[in-house]
Amino acid sequence: MMNVTKFLSLTVLTATLAACATSGDVDKKIADLQSQTNKKIDSVEGQIEDLQQKQKATDANLAQTNVRVDQLSKEAQDALKRAQEAGVLAKGKVVFQQTFSEDRVRFKTDSYELSKDSQAALDDFAGKVKALNEQYFIEIQGHTDDTGGAKLNDDLGQRRADSVRRYLSRQDSLPLNRMSSISYGDTLPAASNKTKKGRSQNRRVVLVVLE
Repeated sequence: MMNVTKFLSLTVLTATLAACATSGDVDKKIADLQSQTNKKIDSVEGQIEDLQQKQKATDANLAQTNVRVDQLSKEAQDALKRAQEAGVLAKGKVVFQQTFSEDRVRFKTDSYELSKDSQAALDDFAGKVKALNEQYFIEIQGHTDDTGGAKLNDDLGQRRADSVRRYLSRQDSLPLNRMSSISYGDTLPAASNKTKKGRSQNRRVVLVVLE
């Protein structure tokens, strides 16, 4: 009887110790899983925070870009839109705009031939473009005063823009495929056409450099 009692006691003790050991293992595994879960949660929360920060930065950049676009001239905004639609831009932005009015790029009345002073001014412009490190695209816009009819002025503005494009290609070696020309005719005056000075300011060529 004594031996049976000792055996039963030993069995109960062993079972109790085994239960304790099993319970301890389970608690440890639970603690490990909880720790891993917390780490994963922290990682996901960190990724979400990073994405939120990047989104805020992107939104800020877009806002700044919109401000810059709003501040561009009508000529530059039009040029940017046309270049984007044509898919010829890498970054989709205006680098700079240069306007050559009659004091720099001179045309005789009803003429699209470039004077020596005009050629020198365009050479300076080409030097600025060549100094750019990024790939560029140039839109050349021809403008006229309102002397003559609308069709005449539209044709004249186009011929003047084409004349500038040819010169920049032939004399300054700017690639033709990186330039386009367009005429505004007399539709976008920079000054009043009622005065001689105003008409002179309206006979201009605008070059918009984009990348």
